[in-house]
Amino acid sequence: MHELIRDIALCIGAAWLLGVVAQWLRQPALLAYLVGGFLLGPACLRWVHDAEAIDTIAELGLIFLLFMIGLEIDLKKIVAAGRSITVTALVQIVGGCLLGVAVFGLCGFPLGGGKGWDALYLAVAAALSSTVIIVKVLYDRRELDTLAGRITLGVLVLQDLFAILFLAVQPSLDQFALSVLGLSFLRVVLLIAAAMAASRYVLPPLFHKVARLPELVLVGAIAWCFLVGELAARLSLSREMGALIAGVALSTFPYALDVTAKVTSLRDFFVTLFFVGLGLKIPVPTGAMVVLAAGLAVFTVASRSVTTFTPLYRMASGLRLSLLPAVYLCQISEFSLVVIELGVKSRHVGPAVSGAASLAFVGLAVLSTFGMTRSDPLVRRLIPWLKRAGLTDLDDTPGPHGPEAHVGHGHSGRILILGFFRTASSLLEELTRHAPDLLPQVAVVDFNPLVHAELKRRGVKVVYGDISQRDTLIHTGVASAEVLICTVPDSLLKGITNEKLVRQLRELNPKARIIAPADILADVPRLRAAGADYVSVARLGEAIDLCEAVRAAEEGLLDEKQAVLELLLEKRAEVLP
Repeated sequence: MHELIRDIALCIGAAWLLGVVAQWLRQPALLAYLVGGFLLGPACLRWVHDAEAIDTIAELGLIFLLFMIGLEIDLKKIVAAGRSITVTALVQIVGGCLLGVAVFGLCGFPLGGGKGWDALYLAVAAALSSTVIIVKVLYDRRELDTLAGRITLGVLVLQDLFAILFLAVQPSLDQFALSVLGLSFLRVVLLIAAAMAASRYVLPPLFHKVARLPELVLVGAIAWCFLVGELAARLSLSREMGALIAGVALSTFPYALDVTAKVTSLRDFFVTLFFVGLGLKIPVPTGAMVVLAAGLAVFTVASRSVTTFTPLYRMASGLRLSLLPAVYLCQISEFSLVVIELGVKSRHVGPAVSGAASLAFVGLAVLSTFGMTRSDPLVRRLIPWLKRAGLTDLDDTPGPHGPEAHVGHGHSGRILILGFFRTASSLLEELTRHAPDLLPQVAVVDFNPLVHAELKRRGVKVVYGDISQRDTLIHTGVASAEVLICTVPDSLLKGITNEKLVRQLRELNPKARIIAPADILADVPRLRAAGADYVSVARLGEAIDLCEAVRAAEEGLLDEKQAVLELLLEKRAEVLP
């Protein structure tokens, strides 16, 4: 017992020290945990060598990791996923698994028959992407709310659903038959039904009574996790599967956010133990293991490129939007390591496969983080090559997105909006409502295919193009426009800043009136010096509105002010709501 406490202390200490190093190197903390476990384990320093202690650490961490994954799965988002997200996710997941089974099967990895299921587990592992890495990088780059970001997150949510389905089948792989499979699904359905019924009718009143006692909320959540885990074990399912369902069930009831907030610190502790525990089990890399890890990494990138890019491209999303999610999704998921660890416990795969998957996870995490932070220049370099290979983009295809949709070469609008995001959407609505005579003179330049299609439907002139490219600006007729409007802030622009954009616009059209936005007050003189005739500062307008709201609150008129706002919102029909 004392050795287990000592081992946990060593694991947490190593994870913390290496986590600090990982943060300094701008790498995911999960990598630090894996490396820490490897250094402490039997393959390296041998400070933690008790196999039973290692298994206990890893299993506790795995149960809490799956419980937290379940808590964070949003069933409403799965139900409400749009066509582009659903189709892309289905093609990516099913196509990736089929390709993986075929490729790894041809490479000699067993696929049932009493010899193991290495090919299947490797295929499933390669089909899942890392939610932790993707969300962190997209959040840091402020791209979670972009179209590419939303598609990527939607695919991640459906990948989680697929992983749940695989975990339901996984215990029955050795007796793979329709009757056994049906019995497994029946057990899963019973477990889900019982958990959902309890989360709807039993847990809410219980949590309501203890809501003012944070420690009881925490204890109640943990008790729920282990109770459902034990029920799963009694139904011949894994405790880990039960923990996942326990989390999903809690995510549907009113106290989910409060429970998640209170369990987060505990989650971080046990997730750390799980990944350190995985690192403890990584053997000394052999040549064969390194080759397998490299092959798994290469296959993951190649299959993700094919299965993500293809459906988006076939749905006329354009080359840029088709490429970005493929770049974002090029990792192996932390859930992949969970799946393979369960495979090791069930003796479906060998330790060498688990070690190779961990190495591939580390390598792809580093490379994909680097690739995501440089996704825009990478995509810009790839697009010309794809066009030379015969693929067409939205700016050169016939039909609703084709050349007839273009403005330029003397046919541009007198008022040109460069980039279309929320501010531009509101501006277009204001012009529609209060200056309809100006609307026929307006043209928009943007590379969002959904915006492009909606503007075309509304009869607004639009060109598909990247405003950071000089050739696009020339093609769109910047030189002949009289008013040039930039509305996208620097924080969202890719490959250019508003100052550089204004300088290019002024060079191409010395006579135009240029309007540009400023993120900070210090940007105003810089944009004016670059050639802007007017610089808009959005925060000033927001501050005036907030000042009026404060005054209304002081006078007891805040409800009336809110009613006026809601009345205004009811009548608006913006392109980007």
